[in-house]
Amino acid sequence: MQIMKAKYLITVVALLASACTLTSAYDPSPLQDFCVAVKDPASALFVNGKFCKDPKLASANDFFFSGLNVPRDTSNPLGSNVTAVNVDNLAGLNTLGISLARVDFAPYGLNPPHIHPRGTEFLIVLEGTLYVGFVTSNGDGNRLFTKMLYPGDVFVFPIGLIHFQLNVGKTNAVAFAGLSSQNPGVITIANAVFGSDPKINPNVLAKAFQVDKNLVKYLQKQFWSNNN
Repeated sequence: MQIMKAKYLITVVALLASACTLTSAYDPSPLQDFCVAVKDPASALFVNGKFCKDPKLASANDFFFSGLNVPRDTSNPLGSNVTAVNVDNLAGLNTLGISLARVDFAPYGLNPPHIHPRGTEFLIVLEGTLYVGFVTSNGDGNRLFTKMLYPGDVFVFPIGLIHFQLNVGKTNAVAFAGLSSQNPGVITIANAVFGSDPKINPNVLAKAFQVDKNLVKYLQKQFWSNNN
């Protein structure tokens, strides 16, 4: 079993290396939600990404992250937990256009519909059985692509498209994801629509979803769990 897991981890590393070929298409496009221009550089607080350390002061620890072998707590309403490794916790990823995540699933746990606005994702299953899918854009007719994944299977979610992963098994599941951005971002659809701060006007959502406004208000009062 340990040999098999090691083989899958090696595969993950190889896939991450291959993801570098995707980065030229997207990075260095926006590396955060927005970057408002300023006329006076002295008043600037951020760059598109992160400020760079003097290369002479860099060390091996700038390129090191430990702990992805440790299962995460999935005792939340979604039954999943995403451990992201991106430029925010691995500084050496800055400007390299790549990141990684471990996704733990409880039995029947869900990584709910979400998007990565700045990165394509590929997923490899290490343990368990996952039902995964994505939905295409309006212009393509919102087609749904789904697949049942087993250990060793890989699936790609194109940049910016709504996608999800559901553990359909009675045991825990583990997957690793590689993303084509140092900071791909994540927008969980339900959280963004019904849990925004401040709340979206219920009339807007009632019209958009063609439901009663009271249902919208009910949904806006719920606690929207974050598994990231």
